[in-house]
Amino acid sequence: MKNLKLFNLTLLAISIFSFSGVANAEYKMGKDYTRIDNPLPVKQDGVVEVMEVFWYGCGACYTFDGPVNGWKKTLPNDVDFSKLPITWAAIHQRHAALYYTIEALDLSESAHSAVFVAIHKEKNLLNSNKSIVKFLKGFGVAPETSEAYLKSFAVKQKVSRGIKIAKQLKLSSTPMLIIDGTYIITQKRSFEEMFKVAEYVVEMQRSRS
Repeated sequence: MKNLKLFNLTLLAISIFSFSGVANAEYKMGKDYTRIDNPLPVKQDGVVEVMEVFWYGCGACYTFDGPVNGWKKTLPNDVDFSKLPITWAAIHQRHAALYYTIEALDLSESAHSAVFVAIHKEKNLLNSNKSIVKFLKGFGVAPETSEAYLKSFAVKQKVSRGIKIAKQLKLSSTPMLIIDGTYIITQKRSFEEMFKVAEYVVEMQRSRS
């Protein structure tokens, strides 16, 4: 029994070290990550916020979707992960409304991933409410329900908020990770390296809270 307890404690230590150990890496601001000139307010609650900025129509975001969904499961409990669909133009805003509708309907993560597949594999651009309603019907959502959510005040408000955030942070590419509304990490090498940089910045923010 003692050996089993020791083994479990060792595994826990390794797990903690594997995340916090990135603090020793040589990552530099301006080279591996950048500081936003006009950042979002940081909540003083001891929780570090990680936000993925994406667009369903972005090929790199489609490739990034699987790895980032796997990576977020490794984040500590004091790290909050969220997604922000980009809202540059009408098509981006339509897809953002689709994302928030999927979220409001509490559909599984597979629905989110299925949007990428529909656009990039099936060449269904989902560029109209009609095509989106038909797509959501495949997940058992009645057309009138989809229409109601897509046109709802709550969804429109979230899209509007996304537009304001994109302008404030001057978001110009996807995918990217934003830490505490202050630091931006883009893919300069592999996704794995991108996650390591993000973990480094997360650790930096954790030490300051």
